[in-house]
Amino acid sequence: MPENVLQLDPRDNVLVALSPLTAGTVVHFGPSSLRASCPVTQAIPAKHKLALADLNPGDLITMYGMTVGEVTQAVPRGGLLSTRNVRHRAGAYSAVRQPVSFTLPDATPWAERTFMGYRRADGQVGTRNYWLVLPLVFCENRNVERMKEALEEELGYGSAHNSYRQHVRQLVRQQASGNGHNAAEAFADAQSERVFQNIDGIRFLTHQGGCGGTRQDAQALCGLLAGYIHHPNVAGATVLSLGCQNAQASMLMDELRARDPELRKPVLVFDQQQSGRETKLMGDALDQTFAALAEANRITRTPAPLAALTVGLKCGGSDGFSGISANPAIGYLSDLLGEVGGKTLLSEFPELHGVEQEMINRCATDELAQRFYDLMQAYSARAKAVHSGFEMNPSPGNIEDGLITDAIKSAGAARKGGIAAVRDVLDFPQYATTPGLSLLCTPGNDVECVTAQAGAGANLVLFTTGLGTPTGNPVAPVVKIATNSTLAERMGDIIDFNAGGIVTGETTIAECAETLLDFCIEVASGQRSTKAEMLGQHDFIPWKRGVSL
Repeated sequence: MPENVLQLDPRDNVLVALSPLTAGTVVHFGPSSLRASCPVTQAIPAKHKLALADLNPGDLITMYGMTVGEVTQAVPRGGLLSTRNVRHRAGAYSAVRQPVSFTLPDATPWAERTFMGYRRADGQVGTRNYWLVLPLVFCENRNVERMKEALEEELGYGSAHNSYRQHVRQLVRQQASGNGHNAAEAFADAQSERVFQNIDGIRFLTHQGGCGGTRQDAQALCGLLAGYIHHPNVAGATVLSLGCQNAQASMLMDELRARDPELRKPVLVFDQQQSGRETKLMGDALDQTFAALAEANRITRTPAPLAALTVGLKCGGSDGFSGISANPAIGYLSDLLGEVGGKTLLSEFPELHGVEQEMINRCATDELAQRFYDLMQAYSARAKAVHSGFEMNPSPGNIEDGLITDAIKSAGAARKGGIAAVRDVLDFPQYATTPGLSLLCTPGNDVECVTAQAGAGANLVLFTTGLGTPTGNPVAPVVKIATNSTLAERMGDIIDFNAGGIVTGETTIAECAETLLDFCIEVASGQRSTKAEMLGQHDFIPWKRGVSL
């Protein structure tokens, strides 16, 4: 018979309800040799917590073996923990590492596995083959949108139209004539299928930055855009500049050189103030972009080791099952990938509040531990400076589904990082280069975080959700993983994978992780498209280093 409660750690003084519990029920928990029971004294909704002992004001709540809250009103044994009787409380931490030991999963079966990817001149391997069109400043957003309408429709990637379609149509006809094909037939074919079969899409990024903010904002934006251009899923980029903005083209090129000193990727830069008329700017941009697309179309997929994967680990619309099912599953997957030389990125620093010491203890060096400590302290200080704080992170949806304090949310969110050592600590918008698990400083905000993970080189993102979210990314496939089967069935149009079987006992964390890794290899190889890709969910929001939780 499946369990209806779960004690996550023997030190915990609360249980998680795996299904709704009624008052008067007696629940049983713990291993068979240490079986224990607890009477339920109040109705407990699924995903919420009940007390294992009488708790009084000032008592600490322990989950995952760590402090996650403080009692504000008496809670009887078997009673419900809620925002009425519990407030946020987290354990103190320092930059000093404490000894830890862990047993990593056996990754031998995955050592020789491959995926079909696009090999780049700099050694990276893409899971997709995109061309980017982006502005250095918001003043160029309209021109980017006009290029989007023209190129997507005429090249078979979309259904928009504008006055520049005729320009691209003529380019298609010229190419068809040069190849000895009938121009009319070529144009008809272009309406039904892609002109460039080996290019998965052209991605158009717009934003509200580049000028008017601080110089630090402009530098961070250029670093992020450089990360997208350098990204393994990107063949090259077309960049539109007004000319007078803070985010100068030279700044972008410096950021690109920091990631690839040889600048081995084509980057086409067009300055409107230098071009003069808009028609000149757009005509030149379309001509050269079309020629670059034809060159990028030459690349095809070839086998690549799993070590070439960089995977972002993200949760959003989290619930009380996130830290029990989907998050531990992708944590196990992260450990497997790290063992075969792959890279994984654990982000969302506000959702590591309460587990800082655990992460510090896992840092491979004292230098990394200090760096993580400093980043967390600085982030927390920025929040407090505007009368906010990490404790304000949980959303109404989080709270309703059992994540009543930030520390509870964080303790479950950290499970995405598995148990392996932390090999690097990155500040936004740095690029990931170290195999194994890296901590990347980002907000918890879904789109800002995934935007940053892709900017750090994630060629695949695993995104767990208990409530559902359509979040996607322009260049990195985002695999949406349900924490519970009810969500997977109710919102199947946005969910790619169901980890709910872990909650019901139908599968183990390890089994789920290995099935998910097989799924990810198919996505990385282009054999599967994610639901976010099918829906055209290309979310892009640069973080401006303000207080975003």
